[in-house]
Formats: sequence, C-alpha cells, structure tokens
Amino acid sequence: MIFKLIKELIELALIVTCLYFVIGTYLRHNQPEWIEPKEKHRLTILFVLILIVTIVKVSEDVLNGESGHIDRIILLFIHGLVPSALVSIFEAVTLTGSSRLIFPLATVVTVALLYVKRRAEALLVSASVISGAIVIYIVKMMTIRTRPSLWGTEWYWGSSFPSGHTLAVAAFATAIVLCVGKIRPASRNLALAIAILWVSFVALSRMVLGVHWPTDVLVAACIGAFLPLAIRAAIESHAS
Repeated sequence: MIFKLIKELIELALIVTCLYFVIGTYLRHNQPEWIEPKEKHRLTILFVLILIVTIVKVSEDVLNGESGHIDRIILLFIHGLVPSALVSIFEAVTLTGSSRLIFPLATVVTVALLYVKRRAEALLVSASVISGAIVIYIVKMMTIRTRPSLWGTEWYWGSSFPSGHTLAVAAFATAIVLCVGKIRPASRNLALAIAILWVSFVALSRMVLGVHWPTDVLVAACIGAFLPLAIRAAIESHAS
C-alpha cells in the first residue's frame, strides 16, 4: 500500500510539473503579456493545478473502484486510533460543516461585507457557498457510492462521494481567506491557519464517525478550495 501511495504521489507531481511547463511555454509564445502575472501568482497557479489533478485522479480511482482497499485500511486505522471518549467531540465538530450552520454564517458574512461596501468579496462568499451546494447535489446524484458500513453509523442522505460537509466548509473557509487577504493582508496567514484546521477537523470527523471514505473527504476538500479560487479569478477578470 505504501509503495502504491508513493507511486500515486509521484504521478501527481509529474503531471502538475508537466502542466505548469506547458502553460508557461504556451504563454511565452502566444500571450507574452501574461508571463509577469504568471510569475507573480506562481504558487497560486501551482496550488490550483494540484487541486485539479488531485480531483481528477482520485475521482477516477473512486469511480473505477480502485481506491476501496486503501480507503478501508485508512478508515479502520482511524477508527482504532481515536478513543471512543472523543467521538462526541467529533460529532460536535462535524456539525460546524452542516448546512444549518454554513448557510446562516455565509449570509451574515455576505450582508456584513455588503454593509461595508465590499461587493466583490460579498459576491465571492455567497457564490462560493451556493456553487459548493450545487456541486454537492449534482455529484451525489451522478455518483452512486455506498457509504462505509464498517461499524454502526448514523444514516445520511445520498452517495458517499463526495463529503458534503467537507466541501461546504472548504468552500466557505477558502472564500473567507481570500477576503481577509484582500481586506487585511496582515491577517491572511492567521486566517489560512484557522481555515486549514477547520477543514481538516471536519474532514477527520466524517471519517471518525464512519460516514465517509478518506477519498470522499480528500476530493471534497480539493473541490471546495478550488471553487472560490475560480470564482475570484472570474470576478477579477470581469472587473478588469
């Protein structure tokens, strides 16, 4: 299993590197005026490429049924590692990723941003959460993946793939980080650290509770992070 994971990571790294090289070559020959912005946002571009490649590659493995063995081993390992006394804590953590919290919270943030005349940021937050909800619904309807049944768990609607809680939190948290980076750049790293912890704990809670496979939360986190970045690029492109 370890060798397979290493092989997968090497493949992802090679694909990302090749894509980045191809993009750079294309821009140098066809859009030289974009070279400077590309270099300025090099890390963001690499991050987006990693997200896209991970989404495509892991989703392909899931839909082809190639990730089941690794998923099962990781999930059983997590189940055996987390003491039963901590399960109630993870139940509370998973609630922070529910639509009952995310949508009201996003609404409050959007209204607050509109109040201080930050319309682009308000649009980013609202569009990220709404698009995340749409993606969750569509993908769950299109994929039929059975939820884990390795031990007694709570029933949830729809396909196991992807994790709706993780995707919603990732989309909202990423949008907030982008807004903070624009409004208060000095607080961006703190916002990023909080966002990573929030998404990570919600993703872990879904596995601790046994209602999602590891690949469900991995792809969900990647999609959730990608959506706000794509929306911000669209907003900035339209504004210019």
